Amino acid sequence: MATKDESRFIISGGPEPQNITEGFGSLGAFVRNRMRRNGSDVAVIDGVYGTEVQYLELLEQSARLAECLRTLAGIRAGDVIGIVSENRLEFPAVLFGALFVGATVAPINLTYSERELEHAFNLSKPKLIFVSPFSAERVVAAARRNRHIVQKVVLFGDENPFVEGSNQQRDVVLFEDFQRPVSFVNPLSFYIPTVDIDQHVALIMCSSGTTGLPKGVQLTHANLLASIALLEESSNLMEPPPGGIVLLGVLPWFHAYGCMTLINVICNKQKLVSLPKFEEGLFLSCIENYRCTMIFVVPPLVVFLAKHPLVDSYDLSSIDTLLCGAAPLSKETEDLVKARLNVRHVRQGYGMSETTLATLVQNGEYHKSGSVGKVQIGTLAKVIDPETGKLLGPNQHGELCFKGSQIMKGYIGNEKATRETIDQDGWLHTGDVGYYDEDFEFFIVDRLKELIKYKGFQVPPAEIEAILLTNPKVKDAAVIGLPDEAAGELPLAFVVKQDGVEISEAEIKKYVADRTSPAKRLHGGVRFIAEIPKNLSGKILRRELRAMLQKPKSKL
Repeated sequence: MATKDESRFIISGGPEPQNITEGFGSLGAFVRNRMRRNGSDVAVIDGVYGTEVQYLELLEQSARLAECLRTLAGIRAGDVIGIVSENRLEFPAVLFGALFVGATVAPINLTYSERELEHAFNLSKPKLIFVSPFSAERVVAAARRNRHIVQKVVLFGDENPFVEGSNQQRDVVLFEDFQRPVSFVNPLSFYIPTVDIDQHVALIMCSSGTTGLPKGVQLTHANLLASIALLEESSNLMEPPPGGIVLLGVLPWFHAYGCMTLINVICNKQKLVSLPKFEEGLFLSCIENYRCTMIFVVPPLVVFLAKHPLVDSYDLSSIDTLLCGAAPLSKETEDLVKARLNVRHVRQGYGMSETTLATLVQNGEYHKSGSVGKVQIGTLAKVIDPETGKLLGPNQHGELCFKGSQIMKGYIGNEKATRETIDQDGWLHTGDVGYYDEDFEFFIVDRLKELIKYKGFQVPPAEIEAILLTNPKVKDAAVIGLPDEAAGELPLAFVVKQDGVEISEAEIKKYVADRTSPAKRLHGGVRFIAEIPKNLSGKILRRELRAMLQKPKSKL
């Protein structure tokens, strides 16, 4: 417990807004109400094929799917439905249809190996899994080894290749075949069960797993309803773009950032242009053709927009705001993209799967470059010494901790990890190092576990990476610690060169040395590689970089 003197270092984002979700017995009931209200407006556009879905169409699709789950598959409140798919128009119908029957939805990374899929299945225990052709072979193989968990796999698309002998296996059915017995359901009279919103789990999200196998993050109906209410209140504080809100999203819906974006877009009557993956030309042409005004991005996409020559071939003048999350964006990169595209805002936020969405947000017209904003409405924040737990004041670096209505219920089947993350007073310990300044704007330094310990100094890799990215000859970069008997760890950089340029290890080391204190110089050297390994949300996979240290040095 904080003393009276220390309590001044607990930062509040202000009281909860008027509860727009009050009176609804579940997230599903609230979503249905918003879809009905939004009527014939366009909800989602498939950026690849140009197919549009209106809110009422999505409502009808979701209700039909819900009836199929209830009557054909026997799904009830509390059962789990898995989705292993890229962003495609079937995804939201399955997501909301499952919520309509009170089921828990477990979106799963479609790039997972069979081992990782089996791990995810054993975490969330889905009775039914919806899958796209991209990952179907791996999913079906993993599901058939876990028949005690997975009863059926429903396959998107037109072909079912999972046939043994002359008979199609009944454990794998096509999406349209699954729905065929139910032709239409009145979505307005469809029964949506009431649940205990504080305890009933709506989503099980897989944590990013950048350092090991993922954990299952349980988000309740109350968590998601609070997030929707907070985001709507935050949006009311911001001036909308002159061209209205047309969002472009390439972030995967199986990721917390992408999934919460989808849910919030549907509830806040916005138009979302969606892409299944990042392809340079398609991404840029969607901005140009649909006159997108707000783009959901992660730092690698901001680097692309700031530095790639292809960007100059497209009209991106419609962009008003870049909304960046999932990993820290440096001040240097933010300044570069602002100067190149002349966008009005580059808004950062800070959140994690365990906090449902953002706990730190940039709401006003002004914020400091490199900041991730101020504490979200309805949220408490503090910065502590990670070793002693002592509360720290302005401009003191420590671990970020949060408390509020968005904090997860816990990790499914892992009470030990839950207790290690959420303390007895309800504070979630993020494992991220940051600080706030005298104006209560927050800045992220790095992951606590990723800090490089050089001769007793704590060196944040993200700081060196940000410096490297200001070099016009550097396309991308990542920094890790190289184990060293004398120093502990030596900062080592992996660098991707810009196409058609030459730059040496000595040049890069000097470039960093000229801009940092001695502890932050590249004492471990430089390795040139073709691509920095990252997960689909843009986080650097440092474990893969450490594995590369066992390989001979590249001369790229």
